[in-house]
Amino acid sequence: MSRIRSRDTKPEMVVRRLLHSLGHRYRLHRKGLPGKPDIVLPKYRTVIFVHGCFWHRHPGCKYAYTPKSRLEFWNKKFDENVRRDRENKKALRKLGWKVIVVWECEINTVNLQKKINKITS
Repeated sequence: MSRIRSRDTKPEMVVRRLLHSLGHRYRLHRKGLPGKPDIVLPKYRTVIFVHGCFWHRHPGCKYAYTPKSRLEFWNKKFDENVRRDRENKKALRKLGWKVIVVWECEINTVNLQKKINKITS
């Protein structure tokens, strides 16, 4: 697990390239915000989290499987991740930020474009 990156992942890079091509300027992993969002668009007061389906338990996704061994460990880890995500989103909304979550499995779909278009609306 030590080789699993939390920054500059392929899905995150795809979202960043798309935002840049659309002319949006952003900051990365701003420490002053709850959860250190992957992408922060200060102009629109919007944050984007690029979540991996496995780690953040994307509901109904085929990539959000549970390993067969060490069930207690994995279930605890996944529950903590989901709880922390929920708390961070709630805290950000309370501070007046719009929160967008992009899932790893959505990267190459039309849904990504729709979510990015929500930024300016």
